[in-house]
Amino acid sequence: MTEGNFVDYVKMYVSSGNGGKGSAHLHREKYITKGGPDGGDGGRGGHVILRGNSNLWTLLHLKFKRHIRAGHGEHGSKSRSSGADGEDVYVDVPLGTVVRDTETNDIIFEITEQGEEKIIVEGGKGGLGNWHFKSSTNQTPRYAQPGLPLEEKHITLELKILADVGLVGFPNAGKSTLLSVVTSAKPKIADYEFTTLKPNLGIVEYRDFQTFVMADIPGIIEGAAEGKGLGHYFLRHIERNSILLFLLPADADDIKKQYDILLDELRRYNPEMLDKERIIAISKSDMLDAELKAELKTELDSELPIPYLFISSVAQQGITELKDLLWKMLND
Repeated sequence: MTEGNFVDYVKMYVSSGNGGKGSAHLHREKYITKGGPDGGDGGRGGHVILRGNSNLWTLLHLKFKRHIRAGHGEHGSKSRSSGADGEDVYVDVPLGTVVRDTETNDIIFEITEQGEEKIIVEGGKGGLGNWHFKSSTNQTPRYAQPGLPLEEKHITLELKILADVGLVGFPNAGKSTLLSVVTSAKPKIADYEFTTLKPNLGIVEYRDFQTFVMADIPGIIEGAAEGKGLGHYFLRHIERNSILLFLLPADADDIKKQYDILLDELRRYNPEMLDKERIIAISKSDMLDAELKAELKTELDSELPIPYLFISSVAQQGITELKDLLWKMLND
């Protein structure tokens, strides 16, 4: 998936259909002078329905489709014939899509399962025909119900990536390089900071044809929870990851301090993120000789509270061990 094709935020206008009005028809036929009321009911207006689709990874298909309208219900007619229901409109969205009311910013619902269907705006109910209102004291009702009007709403769709593993780290920590090595994804990679502006997804192939999904989140900077850098734009994607993989470069001045800063940004954004499984990968470790690595390991053993390991995406060091550890954590 290219960077420009990743769309995770869309505003839309949705409108259901009007209900059809009931008929006030009176039956007329040769040799039947007073056949009585036989007006049919109006049809229901169409719904706008959001449906989960696991084959979608982004909201790109809705980027230029900002107005969605369902069909109107048909009016009732003679001989108690009901009008046809308005056509429902189904909008497929990727799993992990949160639907908000644009005006109030309240969450309406979210789609998390394949095939899950939820109505965002209901079609108006069709009106009853006049034959419903006949009685012994009102044998010829000449009125029928009008259909109920449509519903309309401005909504915002936000995608929170559903991935097994989320890469967390400062810019230029090697997240995109790792993703390109363990998956077939082709993220943008360069030797300057802030190269990743959109999340990237990749499928990691494991032993015996098993797989899991890894997400590369744009680099975090200190103060991101207050909106600095890309701010909340990417932090919401980490909420749905099962495991957080912190990528810390081996040439960092203070690895423990970097980890604490990243963890604090997650805590300030959403304290529930601290409940997730966490693991640290020391990237670019091919720059360390055996002596430096041993010194750093002694230091980290006493400082880091969670499992860690040394890796190098370029030199393909520690990648298999990393996959083994992630797979074990995912299945435990």
